[in-house]
Amino acid sequence: MKKRIGVLTSGGDCAGLNTAIWGVTVSALQRGWEVIGIQDATDGLFSRPMRYRQLTMADFEFPFAALGGTMLGSNNSGNPRIQMKADGTFEELTEEELNTRFKEGVAELGLSALVVIGGDGSMAIVSKYCKIAGISMIGIPKTIDNDAPATDLAIGFSTAKNVVMEVLDKLNTTASSHNRVMIAEVMGRGAGHLALNAGVAGFADVILIPEIPYTYEGVLNQLKKNRSLGKKHGLVVIAEGIKTPDGKHSFAGNGKTFKGVSEYFAERLSNDGFNVRSNVLGHMQRAGNPVEEDRILATSYAVHAIELLERNENNRVVILKDGRISDMDLNEVLKIANTPVDPEGDMANMARSLGIYIGEK
Repeated sequence: MKKRIGVLTSGGDCAGLNTAIWGVTVSALQRGWEVIGIQDATDGLFSRPMRYRQLTMADFEFPFAALGGTMLGSNNSGNPRIQMKADGTFEELTEEELNTRFKEGVAELGLSALVVIGGDGSMAIVSKYCKIAGISMIGIPKTIDNDAPATDLAIGFSTAKNVVMEVLDKLNTTASSHNRVMIAEVMGRGAGHLALNAGVAGFADVILIPEIPYTYEGVLNQLKKNRSLGKKHGLVVIAEGIKTPDGKHSFAGNGKTFKGVSEYFAERLSNDGFNVRSNVLGHMQRAGNPVEEDRILATSYAVHAIELLERNENNRVVILKDGRISDMDLNEVLKIANTPVDPEGDMANMARSLGIYIGEK
């Protein structure tokens, strides 16, 4: 009987997901296997009728593998217990019903394994369902925050960093035209890798991230100092997850999404004599076609995932460590905390040496 595996994407989208799906599919097809793409993360298996598609080489006529987003769809906010029925109404499932539907779906599709492209939380949840269904699972890490545990690099980070850098270049040009301070609020709930890396590459004057404490006076003094040295405009890059100096987070209207901390600084800096505009970059950071580094990383992870399944490995997560593709047991990965910015790491120290204010030591 021909081996048949599934692949799905879970969590927030990012560039490189389609490349990873392509890598999984092509590598599996070379071995004579069949690949089923599960749509909308695990919802594709929970819903009735199920949502899936068989993947072939024809699905990846250029440029589909090079596009951003995910051709399979994803889910990072819904409750899996709430499922839409064929008539458009909704039903709420118990955990036991979810387990049963997942197992039935796997059996109906004839899957022997599932490749999950997502975060460690998604992998842990799907791993539990796979164990109940009696199939193998291999995880591939992706996040634009680059804070996935155990791995040095996750799919999506390199492209997001490049997207933010290009926006910062544009903000710098308009800021210099009007002698303004531009504030760019970028994604980063608990980790500041994106803000720090893109900020250094984008010639920021101030970079604020969750890992390093700061003072408003430090921000103000840095901009005043640069102005005294002849720089007429400024660029401040802020990770959305930082707290204001009074120790509070800024949330959007739903009370769940970080958004708006840039407005706090825009108001205060305006009161201190600066011509300021704030900019929330939002979901454009998840968009764009993957850059070369993400394409190679996604392909390398996908190929290694298929090689693991060929060796009948189970519950493994593909990682990059010290320049080499490797893998770890998922249970061991889950014991490791997410990877924050090292306040004394090379990137942070480089920023300080350049005179960028990144907080207080």
